[in-house]
Amino acid sequence: MTVPTSGPKHSPVQIVILQDIKTELDAHVGEEVTVVAQAGRKKITERSGVLRSTFPSLFVVELDEDANFERASYSYTDILTNTHLFVPNDLI
Repeated sequence: MTVPTSGPKHSPVQIVILQDIKTELDAHVGEEVTVVAQAGRKKITERSGVLRSTFPSLFVVELDEDANFERASYSYTDILTNTHLFVPNDLI
């Protein structure tokens, strides 16, 4: 009998790329950022805030006060698959 494991499975190449994404985000902790996300078919949302912290699997953005949520978390895999696009505000 096999026991299913939870969580996504990544190839060694994908793991290195995810680590590279985290390293890049680490350089922007505390900076203003914009996260552009696909919210569905032909719908894109854009949220601005401050990149507060990075963790092994995700990063946290503290959103501007006029947004509905105080904080939002995003996965590095979302960036890799183009579900979310992280953009430091100094590059806009």
